[in-house]
Amino acid sequence: MSITKAGTWVEIQQVVLSPAERAPSVPEDTKKVPYVMRVSGFLLEDAQIGQTTRIKTIIGRELEGELITVNPHYAHSFGNIVPEILTIGTDEETL
Repeated sequence: MSITKAGTWVEIQQVVLSPAERAPSVPEDTKKVPYVMRVSGFLLEDAQIGQTTRIKTIIGRELEGELITVNPHYAHSFGNIVPEILTIGTDEETL
């Protein structure tokens, strides 16, 4: 496993609530897993994926957690285009 150098943009994961600490009102399948927080920032010390390390966020917060991603990116979308809503608010005669 390779070492990621301090100063690299990374993502860490921190357990906020263990399964035992979850609220009794949450669904059963949810209660079985920890509630985790993921945060991106600059690595403050050399580390490997899976290792506990520290980061500094863009706004200057220092946090500790498990290194999970190097150079994280966004991979979400808003789904497929819905043609019926493309012309809402436009002058349809000019299209």
